[in-house]
Amino acid sequence: MDQMISKVSKFAPTNEFLLQGSIMENAHDVLLHRLRGLCDNSDSPFETFTDHEMFFSIKNTTITQPLSLRVRHSLVEQDSWQVRYAGIAEMGDKNRPTMVRHVIDCSTSDNIVQFLNELGFRMDHEFVIKGFYFHKGRMKVTVSKIYKMNVPGNTDNLEPFSTSSLVELSVVTQQSGGEGIAEDMKSFSEQLKPLVQLEKVDHRRLQNL
Repeated sequence: MDQMISKVSKFAPTNEFLLQGSIMENAHDVLLHRLRGLCDNSDSPFETFTDHEMFFSIKNTTITQPLSLRVRHSLVEQDSWQVRYAGIAEMGDKNRPTMVRHVIDCSTSDNIVQFLNELGFRMDHEFVIKGFYFHKGRMKVTVSKIYKMNVPGNTDNLEPFSTSSLVELSVVTQQSGGEGIAEDMKSFSEQLKPLVQLEKVDHRRLQNL
């Protein structure tokens, strides 16, 4: 089993502060140029990514709630694999500008899927995500579109889920509290209106719809 994952980086539990929204295709390019002007390295070309994401879960008599892990790897850069555990997002009260959830990110090797299957995990779903990312200090912004894989495991035969793009503003930190982080994110999100409305999204409520 020790050989199943040949490389694992050091990791520590962190908090992720998160705001989410969506934007239609006709405003997509305008938002990208707005972000380029607001974010760091405004004179550089757009930074892009194309990733394959797989969601795994495990449940047995000793686990009351399924344990879920996300495996993500780049379809552009070789040997770029990561596994993430994300806890349930805390919405907080109305005065808290962002969601907060505990996350653990770990770099791994390309045999992570085999390793998880050996442990008893099973894949729930997978998709390809393509998009752009920007940085403003410690904040990260992604504008991306999610694609359905028409053939399981085939990352070439794709179909977009919708014509809209997902917009996420996040900060990952080991810092406790985070009131200053949340306020910075709120201030930044205000500069993106009316193109996109970034807000707290209750994923638990969406799952019950």
